[in-house]
Amino acid sequence: MCGIVGYTGNRKVIPVLLEGLRRLEYRGYDSAGLVYQYQDALVKFRAAGKLVNLEGVVDEHIGVDAHTGLGHTRWATHGAPTEDNAHPHSDCTGELVVVHNGIIENYGQLKQELVADGHRFTSETDTEVLAHLIEKYLEDDLVTAVRAALARVEGSYALGVMWLKDPGRLVAARNQSPLVMGIDADACYLASDIPALLPYTKDVIFLDDHELAVLEKGSYTIMGVESGQEITKEVKTINWNAAMAEKAGYKHFMLKEIYEQPQAILNTVSGRIIPDTGKIDLPEIGLSDDELRKIERIALVACGTSWHAALVTKYWIEKWAGIPVDVDIASEFRYRRLLLNERVLTVSISQSGETADTLAGIRLAASLGSRVVTICNVVGSTMTREADGVIYTHAGPEIGVAST
Repeated sequence: MCGIVGYTGNRKVIPVLLEGLRRLEYRGYDSAGLVYQYQDALVKFRAAGKLVNLEGVVDEHIGVDAHTGLGHTRWATHGAPTEDNAHPHSDCTGELVVVHNGIIENYGQLKQELVADGHRFTSETDTEVLAHLIEKYLEDDLVTAVRAALARVEGSYALGVMWLKDPGRLVAARNQSPLVMGIDADACYLASDIPALLPYTKDVIFLDDHELAVLEKGSYTIMGVESGQEITKEVKTINWNAAMAEKAGYKHFMLKEIYEQPQAILNTVSGRIIPDTGKIDLPEIGLSDDELRKIERIALVACGTSWHAALVTKYWIEKWAGIPVDVDIASEFRYRRLLLNERVLTVSISQSGETADTLAGIRLAASLGSRVVTICNVVGSTMTREADGVIYTHAGPEIGVAST
């Protein structure tokens, strides 16, 4: 898991990138880097270790008059946590750079092909393959080259791309790794998670799998990676504020979130349980009373601590609703014969709404005719968009995520 940020607009770019990386450091902290366009060059800084090391490297450049750039904080998957393996990665010319979160599964095969073509690699990462692959197809249009490169890629990616010859523009794409855009009248932002955007904007657009975005100062275009056809996306307004994503005086985020649990539970049930009557109101659940009456069994699907929560929930539902409940850990859910149909309600539990195994499980359940409801914290995440209904936990941004 890594974190990426991007910005193009009127602000000086280095402070924006560093602030975003600070809010994403929980996603990876074995190296960090950033790149920006200044005059006729791409200027890149990288450092092994925590973000503070990168901050020391770029400190004397903090006020540079540059307005477009990308940043990355890394949790190593391919290659040791060294400066050479830190993002951003460049092509042979140094005029194109890429930051990436995900795993390119066929990178070995692609790297052999590119080396045979004469490309020179300087890292052990799978991400560098993307930079050279885009370079291979790049003529005079960056979007065309990115689309051609991604047609060859197998695996997951959330990526940001910059090209010296296309100033003021970022290209981003997503498949199976989270990526969200922030927008305002004068700028566009890019991040792996919402907290990185909150100091600057609350208006966001969640990219879906196989979507590509072109970000410019105050404007953007979204299209399908494969089709190239423009897509209209809903702009969502996030009701968190920047302070909610800070530690509020606690030593670390995990401790903060532990002490916030009573308030988080209150936020979840507030407005949904009417104390005077005991009536339950779940307007986002997406199921009519008739559909609810037809349910004969419930399948709970989750990973990690969400799965443990589901084990407890099974006893509550069976005790108070009298409906049989199955609990599956999502990574195993798909690998048995699933007896699901329209009389079975599948409920997924995920803090982020992006958990890959859980997402694959609800897609399979839906294909078998089961209705799907997601219990989730992140408004607009992939699971909430694909489910028939949602129960939001309204817990605010979770950084430590000791438990869902």
